[in-house]
Amino acid sequence: MKAISYKAYGGPEVLEYGEVPDPKVGPDSVLVKVRAAAVNPVDYKCRQGHLDGILDAVFPVIPGWDVAGVVVQPGVAVPEFTVGDEVIGYVREDFLARGTFAEYVAAPVRTLARKPRNLGFEEAAALPLAGLTAYQVVRGALGVGEGDVVLVHAAAGGVGSFAVQLARHAGARVIGTAGEHNHAYLRELGAEPVRYGDGLADRVRALAPDGVDAAFDTIGGDTLRLSAALLAPGGRLASVADGSVLGLGGRYCFVRPDADDLRHLSELAEQGVVTVHVDATFPLEQAAEAHRRSEEGRTRGKIVVTVDWDG
Repeated sequence: MKAISYKAYGGPEVLEYGEVPDPKVGPDSVLVKVRAAAVNPVDYKCRQGHLDGILDAVFPVIPGWDVAGVVVQPGVAVPEFTVGDEVIGYVREDFLARGTFAEYVAAPVRTLARKPRNLGFEEAAALPLAGLTAYQVVRGALGVGEGDVVLVHAAAGGVGSFAVQLARHAGARVIGTAGEHNHAYLRELGAEPVRYGDGLADRVRALAPDGVDAAFDTIGGDTLRLSAALLAPGGRLASVADGSVLGLGGRYCFVRPDADDLRHLSELAEQGVVTVHVDATFPLEQAAEAHRRSEEGRTRGKIVVTVDWDG
């Protein structure tokens, strides 16, 4: 099959497009014909070696954890899916090797759910990792509920935009940080936008003088520390970017595959509670350019790689 792979850590230039062996389907997996795979910041961080020691790399590595596609072969122990089912998945294993930037991926059934019927493959591929991250932080780590005031950083990005929508659905008031060019977009999602940069704390306090009940950090460093200072008494803090949140009394969250969570997220998408914004698409053979675009860090929503089965 055709796939993107890399034989050593490095920049986007290490990504190669070409033939790789077809994946083998284990008893608890299904073979998915990939229609689209989303790009996430963790993809280039893995490619650069920043997760070495957390996830071992078995070279050559096929990158990518998000997928939307069609089941072509269920494993012998999989009654949940059958040939022709349209699925989405956050296909992360405990090592780097068998990713989704390929024509086919063997996906463990614990990573999959049915694709939202109202979404195309490109939109659906953008949902799993970022959506699950937001879901597991907003619903789990932060326990956002009715009447909470929630601060979401990088609120126009993939994770942030889902977090805004999920917090609003839970009945919270949401303050979202973003560049001014994304403020109209945040208002459409239901957030009150505030500009990045000097004076951010004062701008947030002007909107929430008593502090925020929960803060969702996606940036780390100074932004994390500022978030802790903006909490109301008893406020909750979570970060997906900086483990030092633990020293501030908060929760560090690394998203995990969860079929039940993903199924619920798919249902929310079908209900129109969660919408997906795809900022740009690239064909599979241009995945290196998609990585470069992701590394710029100015994406609204998600970047998606597509596999052409019609050509």
